[in-house]
Amino acid sequence: MTPDQVTLVQHSFAKVAPISETAAVLFYDRLFEVAPAVKSMFPADMTEQRRKLMAMLATVVGGLGNLSSILPAASALAKRHVGYGAKAEHYPVVGAALLWTLEKGLGEAWTPEVADAWTTAYGTLSGFMISEAYPRAAE
Repeated sequence: MTPDQVTLVQHSFAKVAPISETAAVLFYDRLFEVAPAVKSMFPADMTEQRRKLMAMLATVVGGLGNLSSILPAASALAKRHVGYGAKAEHYPVVGAALLWTLEKGLGEAWTPEVADAWTTAYGTLSGFMISEAYPRAAE
C-alpha cells in the first residue's frame, strides 16, 4: 500500500467509527445475505461478534502504516478462523461485504480512490491471512 492509500483508509474509517454499531449490523446482514451458509459459523446473539469486528478493524486500520506490527495478530486470527470453519474462498465474500458496508456507511465520501485504497488494504491483508491459515492454498 502507498502512504496515500493508508491515509485514505484511516481517514475514511474515522468517519465510519462513530456509526460502528450500524456498520457492523450492515456488514453481517450483507454477509449473511450473499453467503447464507456462513451464518451457522456465528452465534445467535451477534452483539459481541459485531463489537469484535469493529475493534479488529480499528486495530488493523490503525496499524496499516506499520504493517509488520499487525501481521502477527492477523496470522493468529486467520488460524483461529480455520477452527470456526472459515475457508480460503470465504475471504473474497467477506471482502465484498466489507466494501459494500463501507460504501453505504461513507456515502459520498466513498470515492474511487477510497474504494481502491480499501480494496488494496483488504487484498493485502486477506492474502497474508490465507497464506498463514491455508499454506497449501497459497501455493
